[in-house]
Order: sequence, then structure tokens, then C-alpha cells
Amino acid sequence: MGDATLWAFIALVVFLGIVIKMGVPSMITSALDKRAKSIEDELDQARRLREEAQALLAEYQRKAREAESEAEEIITLAKREAEAMEKDAKVKITEYVARRTKQAEDKIAQAETQAVAEVKGVATDIAIKAAEKILAKQMAGQTGTDLLQTSIAEVGGKLN
Repeated sequence: MGDATLWAFIALVVFLGIVIKMGVPSMITSALDKRAKSIEDELDQARRLREEAQALLAEYQRKAREAESEAEEIITLAKREAEAMEKDAKVKITEYVARRTKQAEDKIAQAETQAVAEVKGVATDIAIKAAEKILAKQMAGQTGTDLLQTSIAEVGGKLN
């Protein structure tokens, strides 16, 4: 058995020599190095993707905060504008009511003045006619008529 073992050992040594001579260990090492490099590249890429994802998340969170802040500013501004519009509307309504009240009071005063003038005119006409009748009865002749005309003109001028 010694011979067969020896020949098996020699065959193994020759086989290993051929394998080493052909560069199989360097091929295996090279293949393992390539595999390690590709795994390392994949890990680096995964790390970069994770960092990019975190940066994007942070960016979106910042934008969300900015949008929320901007929305709050818009709401605050809208509330201020609404309050200003309300105050302005109240002032305009108050001014409108005051203007309309003043116009109504002016119309009433004008109507009152006109009514007083009309009443004075009618009273004057009645007084003149009554005075004319009374004086016509009391005064007869040309002198009475002249005096009557002068008096009527004088009274008419003073009452109007």
C-alpha cells in the first residue's frame, strides 16, 4: 500500500504544482478580491443612498415647516385684512348714516322754511285783501284810493 499512497501523494503534489503553475490561487484570490470590492462598492452605494435619503427627508421636513410657517403668516395677514375691512366698513356705514341723516334734516329744514314762507305769503295775501276791504269801506273817493294803494304796497313790502 505504500506504493499506491506514494503515487497518490506524488500525483497530488504534481496536481498542486500544476494548479499553482497555472495561477489558480491568484485567480481565486482575484475573484475573491473582486467579490469583496463589489460588496464594498454596494455598501458604499447603499451608504450614499441612505445619506441622500436622509438629506431629502431633512429638506422635505424643512420645506414642510416653511410651508406651515407661510400658511400661518397668510392666515394672520388675512385676519388682519378682514379686521381692517370690517373697521373700514363700520366707518363707511357710520359716515353714510350721518350723511343720510344730515340730508334728511336739511330736507326737513328746507320744507319747514318753505312751509313757513308759504304760510306767510298766504297770511299776507289774506291780510292785504282784508285790509283792502276794510279801508275801501272806510275811505271813499280819490284820496282814499291813493292812500289805500300806497299803504297796500308798503305793507306788502314789509311782510315779504
